[in-house]
Amino acid sequence: MWISNAFAQAPAAGADSNGLMSFLPLVLMFAVLYFIMIRPQMKRQKETKAMLESLSVGDEVVTVGGIIGKVTALKDQVVTVEISAGTEVQMQKGAITTVLPKGSLKSA
Repeated sequence: MWISNAFAQAPAAGADSNGLMSFLPLVLMFAVLYFIMIRPQMKRQKETKAMLESLSVGDEVVTVGGIIGKVTALKDQVVTVEISAGTEVQMQKGAITTVLPKGSLKSA
């Protein structure tokens, strides 16, 4: 009595193109996500990997914890960093975030 009858609608003309158009926003969202988030992150990872591979003895570095020091020894995944005269710390290569320009340590 209070509920009206529901009738099926006839399919619209050009239903194939309508199906494709419904996926277009999803494809556009993925493309924007790729160019805004994924691509810059991959570029940053590539730069970090290149920086860690080019690390050499005598480089002045900043660690994840903010410690500034000079690299005194390198092994496969372990770096020895001198943080003050006679004080050396061993850490993983991944803990190095930045390589400073030469001479930065003396000016600090």
